[in-house]
Amino acid sequence: MLEAEATGRVPPIELPLEAGWTLPASWYSAAEVLEKEWSEIFAATWQYAGPAELVHEPGSYFASEAGRIPVVVTRSREGRLHGLVNVCRHRGHLVAQGAQSRETLQCPYHAWTYGLDGSLRRAPRAEREPGFDATELSLLPVATEIWGPFVFVNPDAGAAPLVETLGPLAELIAESGLDLGALRFHSHVEWTQDVNWKTALENYLECYHCPTAHPGFSKVIDVDPDVYRLSTEGLVLSQVGPVRATALEGAAAYDPRGDVRQSQYHFIWPNTTINIAPGPHNLSIERWVPRGVARTIEVTDYFFGPDVSEARIDEVIAFDTRVAEEDVALVESVQRGLDSATVMQGRLMGASEQLIAAFQQRVANAIAT
Repeated sequence: MLEAEATGRVPPIELPLEAGWTLPASWYSAAEVLEKEWSEIFAATWQYAGPAELVHEPGSYFASEAGRIPVVVTRSREGRLHGLVNVCRHRGHLVAQGAQSRETLQCPYHAWTYGLDGSLRRAPRAEREPGFDATELSLLPVATEIWGPFVFVNPDAGAAPLVETLGPLAELIAESGLDLGALRFHSHVEWTQDVNWKTALENYLECYHCPTAHPGFSKVIDVDPDVYRLSTEGLVLSQVGPVRATALEGAAAYDPRGDVRQSQYHFIWPNTTINIAPGPHNLSIERWVPRGVARTIEVTDYFFGPDVSEARIDEVIAFDTRVAEEDVALVESVQRGLDSATVMQGRLMGASEQLIAAFQQRVANAIAT
């Protein structure tokens, strides 16, 4: 029996983590660990919510989530951006779904109606309730900011500005040749993986597995450790890989020639990732949402430059999808191994898996109290 199951506490761990060793396997299967992650990590960090163009026009909104907290982002008729907890103050029903344009938000359970600023406008039969004060029953606020074509939210309404989380990320992306401001939203995809959220992201944070598990990818991107660059900049962990010369000559799964000259993969603590493939102007951004100890939803939004043809878009998405399918098989196998409780702690390869070490240390610092 795992110690967390026996005591109801997060399994203990020494801080800082011992160099070269992973988090305990029990941290990937204990409900107590996830509960702490939801409250100590996801409830107070910036996370990607959705495309900014969904709330470009006054009167528009879209529903999203931050960890396990439902949120809705709105643009009021006055043009002001709002982030709100998408939970009715009456009985907890979710208020908004999807992305629409409306004058108000109305809960479908009992028709409590809110303005796009979150204020309670109408509660049926409220006049029958002595002391009912609508001003005390607004939707709760969350911090909301736009960066380029993206909306980010933070359940902590008093959070420090988003720029403090992003650090030099905009400059790093510009080095690829990508014009972030020119991107346009293209499509939305969701993947369900039967793994712990950390299992999924730790796979993302290393390309040590690429030569073995992603042969098609490795024919396009040079993953040799001498040229595949890893970096840690505050809350951003990055991987940058050059295009193989043979791929530029046509010996690859897709044509990587174009204005974007390198691959870039950025992780923004705690669960946002950005992927840039060499070739035309393209970017995909993801949030990895833990829905349970061993269930993660990978939500992906694709963006492309306005002049990129559908043929090239299809080519990039197909390339990305092949790699993603290979990764799902990998992480689900890892999760089964972790759940077996046979290998209680793994050995990291310090040079190639340094971003995993940085990620795991941040997780441990957040919840090992």
